[in-house]
Parts: sequence; structure tokens; C-alpha cells
Amino acid sequence: MAPQAEPRLRGVVKAIAVIPARDAEATVGEVVRGLKRAIPDLPVLVVDDGSADQTALKAREAGADVIRRDVNGGKGAALQTGFDEALRRGADGVLALDADRQHDPAYAPRLLAALDRADLVIGSREGDRTGMPWLRRATNTVTTWFVSRLAGQRIEDSQSGYRAIRARVLRAVRPRSTRFEYESEFLIAAARQDFRITAIPVPTLYNAPRSHIHPIADTIRFIRLLFRHWAR
Repeated sequence: MAPQAEPRLRGVVKAIAVIPARDAEATVGEVVRGLKRAIPDLPVLVVDDGSADQTALKAREAGADVIRRDVNGGKGAALQTGFDEALRRGADGVLALDADRQHDPAYAPRLLAALDRADLVIGSREGDRTGMPWLRRATNTVTTWFVSRLAGQRIEDSQSGYRAIRARVLRAVRPRSTRFEYESEFLIAAARQDFRITAIPVPTLYNAPRSHIHPIADTIRFIRLLFRHWAR
């Protein structure tokens, strides 16, 4: 269910939405249009990460600016490309969300408004995991526990890609990872630099096409991330 009343955008003056996308022609347009309905004047930047379909075309038709990466570099690399471009355009805050409809754009104003009390805001699905596959629930619980330990504070839903981030965090935090573990590394690095991290509840949506996550390869990358940061 969408929020009953949208708060004012107090958290930032100029925000840009960044959407990493790969082979998302069936959903990216709906995500962009949803953001435009929620915040009509919000610039939307889609980073097409080597798609083999019409992701870039559908995003442009919906009103987004598009950066096209000819070779797939991973979600983390796409996010970093979008963050760098947002900073270049003078944004003082960024809203990051996925292109596959797993994040309800109606909650975008709440995430951005929460930046008036934090440097990084996570859209947390922990309050309601209805519809989340059991394996995904278990994986999220385990990875969130590890990320919290490495961050030195409790992190809610470390695997949620629905986030609002202040520009000062984007300038200070540059993870080495380039794929799905990028988002975990971002939280660990931000927490260790004493940025304020909070979360607001968002619904769990699982009506999206197949995931691009590779269970074995991405698990190995996450384990390597743990060892790298535990050593520090």
C-alpha cells in the first residue's frame, strides 16, 4: 500500500534518481513513470549496463536520461557511474532504486525526506517480508548480520537497493566491488566513516522478472568482501 500522505522533501535541495538497469525493457519504463508521478520534478538517470534489449529506449521514452555502458560491468559499476554523474550535475542527494519493479516509487519522497536526519537512508523490507521467497529471506538475514558486524552498528536490510544518499557520502565512499556486493561494501564503508545510517519501512514486492544474481559466483564475491573487511 502506498503512503497515505507524502512528506515535504526537506532532506535535500537537489536530488537525482539513479537506476542501474540490465535487460529491463519490460519494467524500467514503469519504474521511471512511477518516480515522475511521485516527484514530478525529480531528474531520473538510468544507467544501462550492457543490455541486449531495448532498456535504453524504454527508459528514454518514459522521461529518463540514459547513460549506456556497452559492456556489462555489474550492478556496482553501474551505480558508481550513476553516482559520479549525479555529483557532476551538482546533486546534493541521490535516490537509488532497481529497474525491476521490486521498489515502489511511491515511497521515494519518504526516503529523500529522511535525509534531514541521516546521511544514508535504507528502504527496509524487514517489517513485512510477505511474498519474499524463503531462500531470499534466509540469505538477507545472514548477510545483514555480517554487514552489521563489519559496520559496527545494526544495519536494517543490507540487501535493499532502495536508498537515499547524501552527496557527501558519495564523495567519501568508493567501494572496490563492482557487482552485487558493492551495496554491502558501501554500507560498511559509510558506517566506518561515521556517517549516519537509518531506515524506513517499505513494502516487499516480488513480481519482477528473473534476477541477475548468480548464487554461487556472487556468494563467493560476498565471502571475499567479508574477509577483506574483517582483516581491517
